[in-house]
Amino acid sequence: MPTQAIRQRVNRRLEELYRRHLLPHDGEVVTYYNSGTGYNKLGQTAGAERSPFAISLMTTDGEVFHAGEHDLPFALQSISKVFVYGLALEACGRDRVLERVGVEPSGDAFNSIVFDERNNRPYNPMVNAGALATTALVEGAEGAHTAGHPLERILAALRRYAGNRGLEVDEGTFEAEIRSADRNRATAYLMRSDGMLAGDVEATLALYLRQCSVRVDCLDLATMAATLANGGANPITGERALARRHVRDVLSVMHTCGMYDFAGQWAYRVGIPAKSGVSGGVMAVVPGKLGIGVFSPGLDAYGNSVRGTAVCEELSERLGLHVFADSDEDALLGP
Repeated sequence: MPTQAIRQRVNRRLEELYRRHLLPHDGEVVTYYNSGTGYNKLGQTAGAERSPFAISLMTTDGEVFHAGEHDLPFALQSISKVFVYGLALEACGRDRVLERVGVEPSGDAFNSIVFDERNNRPYNPMVNAGALATTALVEGAEGAHTAGHPLERILAALRRYAGNRGLEVDEGTFEAEIRSADRNRATAYLMRSDGMLAGDVEATLALYLRQCSVRVDCLDLATMAATLANGGANPITGERALARRHVRDVLSVMHTCGMYDFAGQWAYRVGIPAKSGVSGGVMAVVPGKLGIGVFSPGLDAYGNSVRGTAVCEELSERLGLHVFADSDEDALLGP
């Protein structure tokens, strides 16, 4: 465990990082997520200086470091895809999940209506089409280990990752999302027409949008990331959120597909598994070491948080976190 002096040095360096990235990122923010309503009106622009901003770090032994508004709630949005994919793996097994959704980067935007036609499935579970498929697998899973309503199973899993029994769906966010769900609805019905989905499309769509509408804060996000970094066991509670054998699959897909059509640049520049959401959250995982959560609702053209991307890139560079870099664990401490 770090000494008090080391904790103070890390907190000082993290605060310096936060203050530097608090400055506007001129010309980079193209959309802004309204964290008050939980709804992003596409095309609405705002400067990064108007955004809330927070950074949280949690080590695999449960040490926590914060800067900024770390307790400000926001919608989980697409970051929920990570945990529902893990839930589908546990409920249905790897082979069945692979039949329904692939693991290849699509190279397209997160809401693209494009499929892997050779295998008749979405390209991966991190795009909307793939997430609809994994949500449907959780919804349709049967057996004693999947007892209970699908939404309650999803919420229970999210709470295990976060160690937060208070995580709930924000109904205001859900209502806003369902009113603007035409593209996701079109994707889901097209998938059903091609045999990629079965059953009640509207029920699957509603379940998917409810999982996206769960409210978390930056500490929750860092804890969820640290749980994956810790092999699927929550560092604070010790509760297992995901079997270790499935953590590898989840992290692999995060690494190659988690940052939408920016995933290749992310892997090149940052080099750690991550997932973003249009609410402005970025969750990054350093296996065996650290979970990172960043929240700032100013988004770039890919739908990723501008500050979240910049903070993770700098942390990766300064700490040697890139999968192909030599580690330098003292870099954040400084003199």
